[in-house]
Amino acid sequence: MDFIKRLLAIFIQAAGQSVQDETRSSKRRSRSSSSRSAGTQAHSPKARTASGKENKVWDVRTLGLPPFQYAPNPDGDADPGEVVWTWVSYEDDPSQGKDRPVVVLARVSQGLVVAQLTSKDHRKDAEQEAHWGRYWFPIGTGAWDSQGRPSQVRLDRLLIVAPADVRREGATVDHSTYNAVCDALRAHWNA
Repeated sequence: MDFIKRLLAIFIQAAGQSVQDETRSSKRRSRSSSSRSAGTQAHSPKARTASGKENKVWDVRTLGLPPFQYAPNPDGDADPGEVVWTWVSYEDDPSQGKDRPVVVLARVSQGLVVAQLTSKDHRKDAEQEAHWGRYWFPIGTGAWDSQGRPSQVRLDRLLIVAPADVRREGATVDHSTYNAVCDALRAHWNA
């Protein structure tokens, strides 16, 4: 089973690379016409205490994947397909964490189902990450990262965030990237 998950991670990363390449060229073409200002971006804050706040995990094994529906709307509310910033607690110490970008996958009665983003390239340590049960999918660059670094979305840990806990909207992923993330989540959880 571990071999299959590792093989799946490699396949997902290879598929993601083509999405990443397409996203890069698409972003270059549309960078000047972006509807969201890059000036609203900020650096990733350092770890801090969550003041008792900890993320709830969307239990895919029990609940299944959330209902995906791409619906970004530049109205100030977090919507599926948007990258927003919110508190993400650490797995090993939920009393600690940091504000980080997450991609909104779905809106459910409990809140927003999100997946965290990182600019760290986990393709270099995919085997080690898989050993610890962490799987990543590359989505390319976007206005959510003011330094233009390629990002990856975490597949194995979906979180539930209250809309009131969203600090700000960062950007919108394009529809094809959103669909690629959803396909990667389906492949990961149905393996």
